[in-house]
This record gives sequence, C-alpha cells and structure tokens, in this order.
Amino acid sequence: MTANPFSGKTLAVMLGGSAAERSISLESGENVAHALEQAGAQVLRVDTAEEGWPEQLKGASFAFNLLHGPGGEDGTVHGLFELMKLPYSGCDLMASALTMDKVRTKWLWQGLGLPTPAFQQLTPETNWQAVIQALGTVFVKPALEGSSLGMSRASNAAELEAAYRHASTFGADVMAEQFVSGPEYTVAILGDRALPSIRIDVSGDFYDFDAKYHSEKTRFTCPSDLATEEEAALSELALTAFAAVGGEVWGRVDVMREAAGAWQLLEVNTVPGMTSHSLVPLAAKVAGLSLLDLLTEIYEHSLEVRHAKQ
Repeated sequence: MTANPFSGKTLAVMLGGSAAERSISLESGENVAHALEQAGAQVLRVDTAEEGWPEQLKGASFAFNLLHGPGGEDGTVHGLFELMKLPYSGCDLMASALTMDKVRTKWLWQGLGLPTPAFQQLTPETNWQAVIQALGTVFVKPALEGSSLGMSRASNAAELEAAYRHASTFGADVMAEQFVSGPEYTVAILGDRALPSIRIDVSGDFYDFDAKYHSEKTRFTCPSDLATEEEAALSELALTAFAAVGGEVWGRVDVMREAAGAWQLLEVNTVPGMTSHSLVPLAAKVAGLSLLDLLTEIYEHSLEVRHAKQ
C-alpha cells in the first residue's frame, strides 16, 4: 500500500445530496475531505443538491463517493461516473443498485441458500393479520432507504398497518422482516478481507436512526465478544454475502445473531458512514489502520477494480 498517493491530486468528494440521510452524508464527506486535504490533495466538495454540480467533476481525477441513500448509493451517480470515465470509490452501478433494494438483495441471498430472516412485501392491500400469523413480530422497513429511517416494530395487525403507513412515507416499497431476537453485529469489508466485527448494543427496541447518530447509550464493542472460530465464521459469511451481490472495494454487512447462535443477514451498505463516530473507521482502527490508511486502501482497490473493467 502506497504511504500517501493523494499529494498533488485533485479529488472530488461527493457529499450532501437530497436524500433523507443528507446531514450524515455532509458529515461523512467533510471528514474524508479534511483527511485528504491534510494528505496534500486539492479537494472539490461536490454537493449533488446544488445546481450544475456535474460541471465540478471535470477537474477531478477520482471521486470519493460519500453520498448516502437514494441518488448516491443506488447506482444513479455511478452511471454518470462511468459515462465520464471518472474513476470512483467503492461498488459499481449494478451492486449499488441491487443492495439499495433490501427486497431484491434478500431474494438473491435466499436463492443462494444464505441465511436471512423471512419477509413479505407490503402494499395497501396487504392482509395485516395474515402477515403477523406467518411471521410473528416483524420489523417494517422502507425497502429503498438506509440508516434505519422509517423502521418500526410490529407485533399485531394494527401495529403492522400503522408501521406500514409510517414506512411508506419514505417510499412505496415496504417490507416486513421477521424479528430476530439477539444481538446485532456489523462487519466492514475492505478489499478481499473482513475487518474485526462490531457488536452493537442499544438501549431501545432496535438500532434506529437516533441510536446510530445521536444516542450516548448505544455501545459498540470492537473487537466484539466472539470467540476466534465464531469471528472467522462471521467474517466468511459477510464476505460471501458481499461477493454474492457483486460487492467490491469496501462496504459493510449487517447481521443478527439468533439466541441459538445462528447468523441472519440483514443488508449490505455500499457507502458506509465515514464520520468520526462511524463503524467502518472504528473497525479499521482496531485493525491498525488510520483514516488515511483506510482511504488509501479504498482508493487503490477502486483504481484496480476500475482499470480491470476497462
């Protein structure tokens, strides 16, 4: 790994955008932009909510994509990068579009025999009682959002209908996923390896937006509480799940652990948060990587992947 490949480079940092996660994207992007400037790069901060933003990309040799949610994590902006022949960080258009859709990601995992909680898609015509009878307690989620936005728990038909109404304010595609009783873990992927897993413990019902970004009561344990063999099994599952959706360069795989010890895959995040309190930088730090080391690996892996596809 090159000690510092950024000196003298002109790099675009994609941040902000118009999705519900705009505030987190601004924080992630600014954290990355500052680190790159400290490393000697000239940084173009490109906010896709601003008019005429594509023009700003013309002077860049590479784009770090820190746009979270629809418009930046769903393959949309990746298509422009491809047309411009501008190398960019992380997963390509196809993997980004697929993993932004939780339903299609789970269909693919199910087809490959990978463990993921049972689920049903919800519509205004759904028989709420039938879903509860089939799945029991569920988490209702917008299928095309991140950061747990619009999520809530439902244990009966009335709660399920209310949860659907709430989730549908974030988009028409909504799913109910069977509740898994157990701790949540996340595994950061960097290149062809998994970084140390993180166990997430929250004070509320689940790891919601407030628990992720605001609560002082959320606890992150890294290295997590797993034995060596368990850590190896989780790492292998995360790498398999990431590869299955076409993931490359970097990302994060979220999982639950059932009471009996079995793992259940939840989702893939192709543009994880990069704030000072985010989980990928935490896992990288435990693995002995500074933020600059992490950005260097993302940059070099991305260039290798982009060049290989030309």
